[in-house]
Amino acid sequence: MDRRKSEEAKASGSVSYAAVEGAGEPSERQEHGAAKADGLTSGAVRSESLAGQVYAQFRRSERKLTTSVRLTQLALLILFFAGWEAASRLQWIDGLLFSSPTRVWGLLVEKTADGTLLVHTWTTVWETIVGFVLGTLLGTAIAALIWYSPFLSRVLDPYIVVLNSLPKVALGPLFIVALGPGMLSIIATTLSITVIITILVVYNSFREVDPNLLKVVRIFGGNRSAVFQKVILPASYPTIVSTLKVNVGLSWVGVIVGEFLVSKEGLGYLIIYGFQVFNFTLVIGSVLLIAVVATFMYQAVVYLEGKLTVQS
Repeated sequence: MDRRKSEEAKASGSVSYAAVEGAGEPSERQEHGAAKADGLTSGAVRSESLAGQVYAQFRRSERKLTTSVRLTQLALLILFFAGWEAASRLQWIDGLLFSSPTRVWGLLVEKTADGTLLVHTWTTVWETIVGFVLGTLLGTAIAALIWYSPFLSRVLDPYIVVLNSLPKVALGPLFIVALGPGMLSIIATTLSITVIITILVVYNSFREVDPNLLKVVRIFGGNRSAVFQKVILPASYPTIVSTLKVNVGLSWVGVIVGEFLVSKEGLGYLIIYGFQVFNFTLVIGSVLLIAVVATFMYQAVVYLEGKLTVQS
């Protein structure tokens, strides 16, 4: 009897112990899960912190590299003008033909003070902007028209190739006779240079768009106009902007050549006039001023490229 009671007591004790142990297991599992979650959270925070540190280090290195590049460019520019000035003063070069930075600067200040330099500069800049914008827009529009009509593309292809190989500057006298010795003939000379290049580059960009993208739009019922608006034109934005960069230089070439032929105002006129009166300081000063203004124009196109890239 006593033996049976002792066995029952042991059984009840083991059951109660098991109950107590079982009651403690969920709590332990919860604590373990919470610790694991805390570990994952802290690990994510550490990874984000590490990524932030790497990105900050990359930004610092990029800023340091950019600063080094800018300082090197400035040093080269200063070295060029200093060497030019020294060579002129020491008579290593002919100062009459190649002038010097101080002479050029003095002449530009003098022409700015009497107002003539601003008039000539604005005339050339205005003609260049008009030729640049019209050449890009007209060339892009013709390229779109040729892409839209395969028949027209096959008809015009040999003529575009011939016009591209033709020295467009040689057409200047024809424009002068047809349009008169004025701004129209200068802009026409600029357009003859920029339009053909724009047509060729932009049209080839239209043709090289991924054909799978075109098939997707056509599957959903898009016609040729929808394909152009939704796929072709957005995909060609980088090429069009690159064409803008090329047209900056070509526009200046067209305008200056046109001013060589007919203009009585502008930086091209100053170059020809300086050559005729043997004033090479005026010639070099006009060339340097063209380089400065063209650089600002190019940087404006680079800024536009950044905006279009972000939007697309």
